[in-house]
Amino acid sequence: MNDAFGELRAAGVSVSRACAHTGWSRATHYRHTAPGGRLHGPWPARTPPPGTLTEAERAEVLAVLTSPAYQDLAIPQVWARELDAGRYWCSLSTMYRIARAAGQTRERRAQATHPPRVRPELTATGPDQVWTWDITALKGPAKGVWYKLYVILDIYSRYVTRWLVAAAEDAVVAKDFLADAIARNGTAPRAIHADRGGAMVSRPVSELLVNLNVHRSHSRPRTSNDNPYSEAQFKTLKYSYDFPDRFGSLADARAYCEGFFTAYNHDHRHSGIGFHTPASVHFGTADQVQAHRQATLDRAHTAHPERFARRPRPPRLPETVWINQPVPDQPSNSQLSQLT
Repeated sequence: MNDAFGELRAAGVSVSRACAHTGWSRATHYRHTAPGGRLHGPWPARTPPPGTLTEAERAEVLAVLTSPAYQDLAIPQVWARELDAGRYWCSLSTMYRIARAAGQTRERRAQATHPPRVRPELTATGPDQVWTWDITALKGPAKGVWYKLYVILDIYSRYVTRWLVAAAEDAVVAKDFLADAIARNGTAPRAIHADRGGAMVSRPVSELLVNLNVHRSHSRPRTSNDNPYSEAQFKTLKYSYDFPDRFGSLADARAYCEGFFTAYNHDHRHSGIGFHTPASVHFGTADQVQAHRQATLDRAHTAHPERFARRPRPPRLPETVWINQPVPDQPSNSQLSQLT
């Protein structure tokens, strides 16, 4: 076939007609006649366009990009400033390609670094050792009208030691709220935990806690698990069957919260404290209730032992409660909560 093709070409027949007569592929013909006679292997390197920068010119552009004057600037800023100075090196897209090949297209600006926030670790083995507090919004009578509910919770007993519904969130109101809660309680806790809301980290609140020698603890930013007790209590409030969609006035909001927190403290059996009421645990009557429950279970066991695989026990009270349980054998800031 090659001989026939050659004869046709020698007779002046075009490549297309010679390939059609002999069944020889034009691509095969051109591949055999290409410079270097490529039959196998990779394609030869493409001839660069005439406007391609030389390696020396590319090195000059990269040197400009990495110079002390420009190393922190975005590439368009470098290109524009050089153009204003009367120097044209290449197009903006070419400058990007050169920078990309050198790994210079990431964030070039010098940025501030911040140390990681300390993980709050607080431990309570009884009431009035660690309090947590937070502020949530309650819908008012019209769109855009909100009331602010301040709530302080003892993490060991889950007892709401103080609550307040105000027209707005305010640092002075928050300071007076905490001071009143401590005065009514008769003693200050070792630590008070909160998130990083404006009122929580305000100067009046900070000064109050420093003067009372109370350790200030704050959640890490965007970490709701650092304040689990307040978050859970607000969910219990807002998922209550009779929680209204809106409150008609401040008086309505305060009346509702009065009834809710009274029931929460004295009637609600909390699963986290052995299904006791927060008031019972907070004021020390939980042991008597526990003994009464055990006596009731013992009578049931005596009456029908076949119904029990072992002696029944009431749910236990927790011995220790944590905000972020400390990791054993790891340095932590849990000792801060032991300040006296």
